[in-house]
Amino acid sequence: MAKLKITLTKSTIGRKDDQIATVKALGLKKIRDVVEHQDSPQIRGMVNKVSHLVEVEEI
Repeated sequence: MAKLKITLTKSTIGRKDDQIATVKALGLKKIRDVVEHQDSPQIRGMVNKVSHLVEVEEI
């Protein structure tokens, strides 16, 4: 199964509460933080919700 490398590229300051919560749920805290997750529909949905704040790369 593929993995996703997710990088926070923009700040969450001034964003809606649900977007901030989604970024935290992905495990991202600071700009340029990188996490790896298994590719699943749940993770894809979370990434889609904050796609303007993160950069995604398939591994």
